[in-house]
Amino acid sequence: MNYKLFGQSGLRVSELCLGTMGFGTEWKWGADKTASKQIFDAYTNAGGNFLDTANRYTEGTSEKYLGEFIASDRDHFVVATKYSLRDRTGDLNFAGNHRKNLMRSVRESMRRLNTDFIDVLWIHAWDSWTPTEEIMKGMEDLVTRGLVHYIGVSDTPAWVVSQANTIAQFRGWSQFIGLQIEYSLLQRTVEPELMSMAKAFGMTVTPWAPLAGGALTGKYLKGDKGRLPESSNRLGERAIGITKKVIEIAERLNVSPSQIAINWTRQHKDQSVIPIVGATKVSQVEDVLGCLKFEIPVDAMNELNEVSKIELPFPQKFYVEAGVLDVLYGGMRGKMVIGDR
Repeated sequence: MNYKLFGQSGLRVSELCLGTMGFGTEWKWGADKTASKQIFDAYTNAGGNFLDTANRYTEGTSEKYLGEFIASDRDHFVVATKYSLRDRTGDLNFAGNHRKNLMRSVRESMRRLNTDFIDVLWIHAWDSWTPTEEIMKGMEDLVTRGLVHYIGVSDTPAWVVSQANTIAQFRGWSQFIGLQIEYSLLQRTVEPELMSMAKAFGMTVTPWAPLAGGALTGKYLKGDKGRLPESSNRLGERAIGITKKVIEIAERLNVSPSQIAINWTRQHKDQSVIPIVGATKVSQVEDVLGCLKFEIPVDAMNELNEVSKIELPFPQKFYVEAGVLDVLYGGMRGKMVIGDR
């Protein structure tokens, strides 16, 4: 396992992050405590130190298990958890991004994790009601008090993240240094806005569902639908074509489809990307770890990019039209060299 700096910080994290949403069986799936420990050990024995959980995962069991697993060497691990999603049904103040829920949720997460600090605290999702300044001031208060070291944001529009980081910059507060989004060969719609925004702010992207819920392993092509809704876009004609290409390239390189799908997210040479890999069986995490032993060749990457390409939205599509390029750059765009662009 190699390591990367996390966003624009000095925090050192492993190049794969272990997602622990499946630690616990309260949701009628997942891994029991023994299996969860085996998964944890396989990942950490390979050098992994970056662990992702949330207050909601398996009704708090994920945090409890993780707290026990890291207890003997707490400071070695980089533990990331989240707040925003409900801890109590029927009570508006037990969910959302507002300060009251933030403070309560963090306090309870630390109790479950049996720790007096959180390395990375994520907003789990944007609630659209809480003022951005309230969120950033609450996060800054936690950082100032030493309860949280770094902050990140998940599942939030690019304009909101940009607004939040700009406010923080001018106030002298902590900025979001990580962006967590769904990103895979089946989900590339985040590239034009969210990925570009993260690059501009120097944020590390931590994709969730890099295997598209297992679709990119090919298991759904074999009839194993598992917990997948019939309406899921992971079963459509486009998804099937992409998955077949992943399997084809995996066979060509003598590796597994999972390793190809994970490495496609990792191989962004111009941007920091650390995929979150989850597992409910130790064999799954052992398979994924194999991705660290190779890189996908350029020609195969081009094939994957082509089969999974998306139609650019406005205004990105507008900017690449020939007429627009002509009037914007006076017909001389190809003569200009700016950095690596």
